[in-house]
Formats: sequence, C-alpha cells, structure tokens
Amino acid sequence: MNKRRLGKTGYDVSEIGFGTWAIGSAWGAVSDDEARDALRVSLERGVNFFDTADVYGDGRSERFLAELKETGKSSFITATKAGRQLNPHTADGYTPERIKGFVLESLDRLESSSIDLLQLHCPPTEVYYRPELFAALDEMVEEGLLKHYGVSVEKVEEALKAIEYPGVSTVQIIFNIFRQRPRDLFFSQAAKKDVGVIVRVPLASGLLTGKMTREQQFAADDHRNFNRHGEAFDRGETFAGVDYERGLTAVELLRELVPEGMTMAQFALRWILMFDEVSTVIPGAKRPAQAEENIAAADYSPLSDKVMYRIDDIYEQYIKGDVHHFW
Repeated sequence: MNKRRLGKTGYDVSEIGFGTWAIGSAWGAVSDDEARDALRVSLERGVNFFDTADVYGDGRSERFLAELKETGKSSFITATKAGRQLNPHTADGYTPERIKGFVLESLDRLESSSIDLLQLHCPPTEVYYRPELFAALDEMVEEGLLKHYGVSVEKVEEALKAIEYPGVSTVQIIFNIFRQRPRDLFFSQAAKKDVGVIVRVPLASGLLTGKMTREQQFAADDHRNFNRHGEAFDRGETFAGVDYERGLTAVELLRELVPEGMTMAQFALRWILMFDEVSTVIPGAKRPAQAEENIAAADYSPLSDKVMYRIDDIYEQYIKGDVHHFW
C-alpha cells in the first residue's frame, strides 16, 4: 500500500483508508461479524488510517476500532469526530465544554488516553468564525487528550476558513468525479499551508460503483432512502448532492472510460488519487470483499490525460450545474 503524508501531522497514511460510517449506521443492516472482518482485512492489506465518529451507531464504529487495536497485529491511526451529538445541532452548541465532553466519551470507547486525530463533525458555518473554540482545541492538544485536530466540512468556504487557524492539521471534504470544486482553489491553499486532505464520499454513496439502477430500492434506515433532499442532514452527503437519475446517466458515459480489468469503483478511486494534494481516500465497506476491491484501486496505473479530459467533459455537461456552487 502506497502512503502519503497527512499534512502537518507528519503521519504517513495509506492512500486508501477506511471510512466506518457504513458499518456504524445509516447504510442498512451490517452484522458485527461482517464489520469486524472488513476492518481486519483492511488492516492486513496495509490500510493504516481508519476514520470514525461518535455518532456512527452511537459509538459502535469506535468500539470496533478499539477491538481492532487490541489484536495488536499492526498499529494504525484513528481519526474520530465530535459535534453531531448536539441536539439541536447548532453553532451555539459548539462550546469548549461540550466538545471536550465528547472527546472524553470517545476516548473511553476507543480505550485510549489520546486521540490521534479529532475532527469537528461538519459544524454549522458560523462555528468556523469562533476562534475561541479552536483555541480550546489547542489546549486539548497541550493536555495530551488530542495529538492533532482538524475539521470535516460540507463546503469549500468552510475549508478555506478553517485552515486560517494554525492548529488545523487536516480537512475532510467530499471530493469525487461528481464533486470537483475542491480542486479549484482549496487544494492549492491546503498544500501551501501543509494541511492534510482526507476525501470522503468518494463513490458518491455508491453511484460511482456503476452497480445501481433506476429500480434500485434502499432500506428504510439507509440515508440513500431518507436523506435524498436533506431531510436528516446536508443533502450533499447523499449521492454527493447529485440527482439520482441524472447521476445514473453520467455513470453510463463514465463506464465507457473504465480500463479493462478495473471495476468502476476502482476507477473512481483512482481518479481521486490522481491529485497529489489528496492525503488519503476513505471509502466505506460493509464486507471484506468490498474492502479488498477498494484497496486494490491503489495498485492501478494513473489514468491517461485523454480519460481525465473526458471525465471533465462529462462533469461539465451533466453534473456541474447541479452541484458546483452549492458546496
């Protein structure tokens, strides 16, 4: 597994990481055994960056990672998030006291004395304009509760504001063939400030696997059913904000570009890895086979200029107008 530097953290992280939202909640049922096996296979194949959050299954994913670390087979970096437990989820809830309380709860579930990387979990935009919160995170680093901290954002605007704070080491952001805006300005600014870039929703909630159809049905507890229009959280988290039907049309055109022997999911992941500013990509996996497929994407050769240009054309024609200026 190739590794890239995660900004000013100094961590060398696997190009393909593991996002644990799918094994925690809101993606349909996943058994404990399947979840553990997917994590184990990933660790054995060289993945050393695992992203989680306190709200994924009310701490379920964090507990899985604590179990994985107990195996002692290989060390890895745990990145968790805090803030989405707030109800209501408002900017005023992001106080130093509340965030520190969430940190302590995560430490208990992770069975650790210090969190490798804590990320604010997609807070309202106003939070990024409250320097007292970032000062409190600096204090938690000094106390040893956190080794590093960063943010998970919905919008490029939030990412650009966040990296004005010297203590912000990483930004987690949605970036994929259907959500290309981060490459315009944010990537260059992140590189300039030595901020690690963690890419989430790389497969647009499965749209970019090429396996979905117009007749597809999703379980009642799957966000691809209940959050298509942002009913529960930001709609950009579901299918990357792309209209499902329009997305399927674009996928059929992209399918023609996939090199022989590569799956479409691997193609979509390989596209993301074409950008040097990306530190790691964190696709989810419900089963070991999915984890294996994701990991193998790092082994393929770079995509040709011709293919990259054609991807841009498809984005411009079918997707950009619906998503580019929203996030």
